[in-house]
Amino acid sequence: MPISLDLKEFEAPLLEFGGPGMFTDPREGLREGGPFDMRFGAARGERVNIGLIGCDQMVARTLDWLKRTEGYLPADRGVASYPAFPGFEAVFRSKLTTSPRWTITFSGPHSELHKALALTNIKDRFEGVLGAFSSALRRLGKLEIAKPDVVICCLSDEIMAKCRTIQRTLSKEEKKAAEALKKRQASIQLDLFDLVTEEQPDDLLSRDFRRALKAQAMVERLPVQIATSSLVLEGVSNQGSSTRAWNSSVGLYYKAGGIPWRMKLDGPETCFVGISFHHVKTREKHLVRSSIAQAFSSQGEGFAIRGGDVEYDDRQGRNVHLTEDQARQLGRDILAEYRDRVGGTPLRVVLHKTSAYCEGERLGFRGALAEVPIVELINVMQTQFRLVRFGAYPPNRGTLCTVNDSAAYLFTTGYMREFRTYPGPHIPTPIQISGDQIGDLDQVARDILGLARMNWNTANVTGGTPVTLFFARRVGGIMAEYGLATEEKPPSSFRYYM
Repeated sequence: MPISLDLKEFEAPLLEFGGPGMFTDPREGLREGGPFDMRFGAARGERVNIGLIGCDQMVARTLDWLKRTEGYLPADRGVASYPAFPGFEAVFRSKLTTSPRWTITFSGPHSELHKALALTNIKDRFEGVLGAFSSALRRLGKLEIAKPDVVICCLSDEIMAKCRTIQRTLSKEEKKAAEALKKRQASIQLDLFDLVTEEQPDDLLSRDFRRALKAQAMVERLPVQIATSSLVLEGVSNQGSSTRAWNSSVGLYYKAGGIPWRMKLDGPETCFVGISFHHVKTREKHLVRSSIAQAFSSQGEGFAIRGGDVEYDDRQGRNVHLTEDQARQLGRDILAEYRDRVGGTPLRVVLHKTSAYCEGERLGFRGALAEVPIVELINVMQTQFRLVRFGAYPPNRGTLCTVNDSAAYLFTTGYMREFRTYPGPHIPTPIQISGDQIGDLDQVARDILGLARMNWNTANVTGGTPVTLFFARRVGGIMAEYGLATEEKPPSSFRYYM
C-alpha cells in the first residue's frame, strides 16, 4: 500500500510585547519592547516587592543574587541562544525592591527551622520544616499595610537533601485491610482504599516539598519563587549566570502580577484549556482528580481549576475519563472563570488532552460550551513516529507531517533556523494531533507552537510542550497538598502554581 506524506513548515510564532513590533524570541522582545503589560499604562506597577524566607546564609546569598540581576550579566557560552542579561530594570521597566520587614530569617541552632531539620523521623522532619516556612508565610500574609508581591523561599542544600520528597508505604495491617476491602467490593459500594483506618488522619503517600510549600503559600494568597544553590551560586553543573537571570526574572515578574509577553493570535478571541488527570494515593483511598493544568485567554490571563473526582478502578490503569456530567460541569466552570477574568464569553475554546475523548466527555464539553461559536477538542499525544532528513540535523521545529491525509505529526522541537542549530540532547519526537471536528489543522498546529512559548517560568525558546499541558502534574500535586491545608476552594490564578 503506497504511503502519502505531506510536509509543511510553519514559521516561529510571533509574540507581542509592550512596544511596537513583534518578536519570536522572548528575550529580544523584552529587551526591545519591554513587558506586554506596559500597554496598561498607569495600571501597572513600577516596583516588584520581594519577600524572603530562609536560614540567614541562604537569604544572604539570595539577596546577593538579586543584586547581581539588577546589573548586566554577560552572555553564556558566547552563542546566540544564550544572550546577555541587561539587568532586571532594563528588561522589565520595574525595580526590584526588598525590605527587612518582608524578610524572615532563621538564625542559629535553636530556631524553629534548625530544630526541625535535626529530627530523625523523616515525616516529622518534613512536616517540621514545612511548618517553619508556613509560619513565616503566615506572618507576611497578615501584614496590614503592604504585603510583598512575591515571596522567595530560600532552600538550603540541607533542606533539599533531607526534605525534597517523602514516600510512605502502607503497613502490613493497612495492606491487609485493603485486600479485605477488595473482596468486599462486589457486594459493598466502597472505594478500594476507603476507610482503611478510620481513626487515623488521611496522609498522602508521596509528597514533594516544593509543591507542599506552594500550597501553604496559596493559603496566604502569596505567590512563591523557590531559590536553591543551583540558582544563586555559581557551579560547574549550574546554568550560566545570564541564563539563570533570564529564567528566574521572567518567573518572578509574572508571579508578582506582570504579563511578560502575549501570543500573537490571528483569529477570534480564544480560550485554550489543558485537561489532565492526577492520581492521588493516600493511606485511606486512591482518587483520580481531573484538573485544568492551565486555561489561557488570548489576552494573556492564565488560571487553573480543579475538576471533580473520578471513580478509580485498578483495572482501567491510566485510561481515565470524565463522565458526561463531570465534563459539563468542568466546561461551565471554565466559562465562568473566563468571564470573571476577561469580561465576556470567548468566541473560540480549544481543549487539549493527552488521551482520546470518550463519548461522555464530548457530549458534556460541547453541551457546556454550546454558546461558544467554535469548540475544538484536540488530542495532543506522544508517538513513536520519527522523521529523518539528509544531513546532520533533524527536521526543523514547526514541521507538520501528514500521513495518508489522516495522521498528523507536529515537531514542536527540532532544528531552529534562527540559532542555526538543534539545541536538544536527543532525537526530537513529534506529537500526534487528532481530535473531534478539527476545522483548520494548520491553525491548530500554529496554536500549539505558540503555546509552547507561553511558559512564563522561563525565557527559554526551546521548550516543546504547549503550556496548557506542561504544568499538568505540578498543578495536580499542589492541589492535592492544598487539600491537606484547608477545605477552601483553591485560588485559580496560575501565579500560585508556577
